[in-house]
Amino acid sequence: MSQPVALVTGASAGIGFEAARKLSEHGFTVYAGARRVAKMEPLKASGVEVLELDVTDEASMAAAVATILEAHGRIDVLVNNAGYGSYGSLEEVEPAEGRRQFDVNVFGLARMTQLVLPAMRAAAQGRIINVSSIGGKMYEPLGSWYHATKFAVEGLSDSLRLELKPHGIKVSIIEPAGTQTEWGGISGESLLATSGHGPYRDQAKIVAAALASTAGSDRSTHPEVVADAIVHAAMAARPKTRYPVGKGARAIVTLRRLLPDRVFDAVFWAVYQRVGR
Repeated sequence: MSQPVALVTGASAGIGFEAARKLSEHGFTVYAGARRVAKMEPLKASGVEVLELDVTDEASMAAAVATILEAHGRIDVLVNNAGYGSYGSLEEVEPAEGRRQFDVNVFGLARMTQLVLPAMRAAAQGRIINVSSIGGKMYEPLGSWYHATKFAVEGLSDSLRLELKPHGIKVSIIEPAGTQTEWGGISGESLLATSGHGPYRDQAKIVAAALASTAGSDRSTHPEVVADAIVHAAMAARPKTRYPVGKGARAIVTLRRLLPDRVFDAVFWAVYQRVGR
């Protein structure tokens, strides 16, 4: 049997970069896709194939999948990792930015999945691995658009898991907590640009500082740990349906399940005030 083939989106940095690298080390033929092709040169040097891929562009997505199928006739694993966090008060975020959040985090993920499914169904096997977030289980002030997208990914993935089971295709959700990547800093900057000077500025300063603290904090997790969960979901005979991963992830899921909303609100805000000051 030829090497299994994996496609990883959003692979220019962080979780996607590490997932592409680790899957390659575990014997997969890996295609890494992202808009920032130059950032993937280290992957290319290690034997990973790199593709320019924009998950908001139909032609780009279709071309990436067609390239892989033409070369190998199969795609065994799709890791839907592309995504970003755009923060700001609902009142102040432009509707176009909210739509873009959904275009990247939800519709791009869904369209990539649509494009690979015919080949997976024909093979009667495959893995769809959707990188959600612990933010699909909990929430933050000034993060309404971002959390809405991740809650959507959770629901989409659960429904997809049931509808694809008869076709031999498995679906897993990866739910990272804070990771040591550029994500938190970029999200915090966008928050301050949107809501750092208006009526929500006091909250914005606290939340932005908490987001930025994940970059090098011992409270956050290296993206390699998240990549290990992705590899498990790609290779295990019986992968988990969801993988809360990283420091605090399981605790957050447990607290959210057990605590009433207002108690969780109070606990959450107390933690953010401590971290963000």
